[in-house]
Amino acid sequence: MIGEIIAIGDELTSGRILNLTSNFAAYHLFAMGHEIVAMATIGDSPEFIGQALKKALARADFIIVTGGLGPTTDDLTTAAVAKVLERPVTFHPEIQAQIKHYLASHPKPDGITAGIDLNKLAWLPRGAEVLKPAGNMAGYVLIHTEKPIFFLPGVPQEMQELLKDCVLPRLRRWPGRAHRQVKQRLYRIFGLPETEVNQRVRHLEGDNSLVRLGYYPVFPEVHLSLTALGATDEESSSLFQIFDRRIKEALGDYIYGFGDETMAVKVGELAIQKKVKLAIAESCTGGLISHTITTVPGSSNYFLGGIVSYSNQLKMDALGVEPETLARYGAVSAETAMAMAHGIKKISGADITVAATGVAGPAGGSGEKPVGTVYFGLATPDNCRHYLHHFSGSRTMIQAIASQTALDILRKNLMEFQ
Repeated sequence: MIGEIIAIGDELTSGRILNLTSNFAAYHLFAMGHEIVAMATIGDSPEFIGQALKKALARADFIIVTGGLGPTTDDLTTAAVAKVLERPVTFHPEIQAQIKHYLASHPKPDGITAGIDLNKLAWLPRGAEVLKPAGNMAGYVLIHTEKPIFFLPGVPQEMQELLKDCVLPRLRRWPGRAHRQVKQRLYRIFGLPETEVNQRVRHLEGDNSLVRLGYYPVFPEVHLSLTALGATDEESSSLFQIFDRRIKEALGDYIYGFGDETMAVKVGELAIQKKVKLAIAESCTGGLISHTITTVPGSSNYFLGGIVSYSNQLKMDALGVEPETLARYGAVSAETAMAMAHGIKKISGADITVAATGVAGPAGGSGEKPVGTVYFGLATPDNCRHYLHHFSGSRTMIQAIASQTALDILRKNLMEFQ
């Protein structure tokens, strides 16, 4: 089915609040095989709400509307809908009774509801059906010109609950809906820009109308989605397997994980599989590499720790970097990066270590070593080597991509570790 999502609220159009509800709805609707043709974000204007609803009814099979259902004066969705659809509001005494029962069992501090007409929630457009009568939250559905329009609260937690518990099951049972079986996978890619990812797999686009590819830059990564739609589970599974194999062949080990897997998770899995211990020495990343590793539960099983040696003195005192190395090559150099990696390996007793030293900016760069220059050192039981990268962006962006690169160096070397 073709759907449209309308998010309402001045807090969204002013940028005060991020529009999380539309993103959540689109993701879950797409996973069910629905096609979302438009997503609109509009302010608390009855005129614009009405216009958006009319446009959506003309081109969509169903509509999701979020926001503007509360009891305050700026919650105008219900009144606007009643006017544009010519469905006068009617009183629902059961909703009023539920509100009174809830307030009695959940007393508020004096004055917190002063000036707010909670009975406003009991007035709904004619023909409205409350989605979750016992849910203590606003939300209803209208069937207009044989199309369902779902009105959900703008509060993300409430909206998500109603979408999953009420909207998705109802759409799944909707009469006349062509039931398609959906197979999906999200590929997490690091080390290639979005344009290069597109170039490598674009020959797959259009090979089959039942297969869709989507590209999503999520700094510092690129995510690629594969969706296979079939009339039967067998058809969608067959298509999925064919295109999954082709994508893996095109992108190789630039794909580091799938779905919700993070780089740190993959590093941890490989470290456990290979039975190795890790340690980190970092300068320009300021501890971000170590922090990212320890976001994974159970990381103490393979991560021994790290040293943030920001100054040259600490590089010498804590990691054993020779003064001659710093004097001759500088703190930002291949030689210093390898000395740091070797030093943390000697101190910790880890099997594999990575070090990072560079210029995160915005100042401190030179013609020879501009802002974004980062050297990485890798020490293994067999040798010590270095990697040079030139990044761009703000200080925070350079630190983030440098941290991810350090983890990627670990990942690729762990894959080959014997």
